[in-house]
Amino acid sequence: MADTTLMSIPGQVDPVPVARDITPRADGRIDLMGLPKSRIRELFAEAGLDAKQAKLRSKQVFHWIYHRGASEFSAMTDISKTMRPWLEERFVIARPQVVEAQHSTDGTRKWLLRTADGHDFEMVFIPDADRGTLCVSSQVGCTLNCRFCHTGTMKLVRNLTPGEIVGQVMLARDALGEWPKGKMDFSDDADESEYRADGRLLTNIVMMGMGEPLYNFENVRDALNLVMDGEGLALSKRRITLSTSGVVPMMERCGEEIGVNLAVSLHAVTKEIRDEIVPLNKKYGIEELLEACAAYPGASNARRITFEYVMLKDKNDSDEHARELVRLIRDYKLPAKVNLIPFNPWPGSQYECSSPERIKAFSNIVFEGGISAPVRTPRGRDIDAACGQLKTAAEKKSRAQRDREAAEAAVAQ
Repeated sequence: MADTTLMSIPGQVDPVPVARDITPRADGRIDLMGLPKSRIRELFAEAGLDAKQAKLRSKQVFHWIYHRGASEFSAMTDISKTMRPWLEERFVIARPQVVEAQHSTDGTRKWLLRTADGHDFEMVFIPDADRGTLCVSSQVGCTLNCRFCHTGTMKLVRNLTPGEIVGQVMLARDALGEWPKGKMDFSDDADESEYRADGRLLTNIVMMGMGEPLYNFENVRDALNLVMDGEGLALSKRRITLSTSGVVPMMERCGEEIGVNLAVSLHAVTKEIRDEIVPLNKKYGIEELLEACAAYPGASNARRITFEYVMLKDKNDSDEHARELVRLIRDYKLPAKVNLIPFNPWPGSQYECSSPERIKAFSNIVFEGGISAPVRTPRGRDIDAACGQLKTAAEKKSRAQRDREAAEAAVAQ
């Protein structure tokens, strides 16, 4: 059973994230996952290493964790055999537990993951011809209650820690088998001819999984800084997109302190409709949101803001809505594109997906207005991995049932 309670979020109140870079463990060891090199160095010094040793070992361990994907100190071959047991007694490199892994017929993969304190969340990998995108969660559950989103029907349990966020990227690279292989050396004159990084399958990250990233800003920032660190996972900020439903006060900080691409879950162009389907609009209205988009640091024609727009039949999909969308983007002089998302129906939802013809007509109007408006192809629907469908059904399955399904899948391969 999970041993933390639900976060109490009464009404339209911003959740206050409780920063914690280390999750306490029952065995007393300290988990290094999610920690920057400077913090690892501090912990090594506190554990008894002198300043010079702490600096060297932290550099080595950081490299092995984030660049080589090591999860055991025994794999760190440039650290002396006598030092490795010392590290193992005091520290650990943990990943979130994989409860279940599913593979869609279209190649999409979804993982059900579990935190050390027993809470479940999900991540999704979407392969395409020219890229592979990992959809990463930032919270267990969500507090926004967007009416069209299945994930939004979950209660917010807690924020994910930096380790639990970056751990999703580590797990994906584990599963894809794309960690660098070969020898390594920290000396300045090291021969790098035997050290290579194979072509990456995971090329892009989107913070579009469970939760609102800007309601867990510090932890998301710290995790993405590790992902972007040139000595770590080394993924360019241009290949990372953070999606928000419109937490206006945090948007400028996001641009300044993280600097990744911005996506905004707009979904409607009038106050009445957006108040209904994205309740956060009652707190931060469309005009205030678009002003924050116009001021977003780094936004340009080369780095456009993406507006996500789910297509709901007879709700937000008329020609008038399309023309108003064009007007808003032009009036606020936004370097933007629009992603049109066919609605993914789920049991209990009150909405239907717009027809293909209506979506095409909407897209054409926006294109004619000089704004790119591609229609997103739904992916992973057969495993409930499509946009808005990350709502774990783990509680509906017993451990025996999951083990049985895993055994059947192994036999089928």
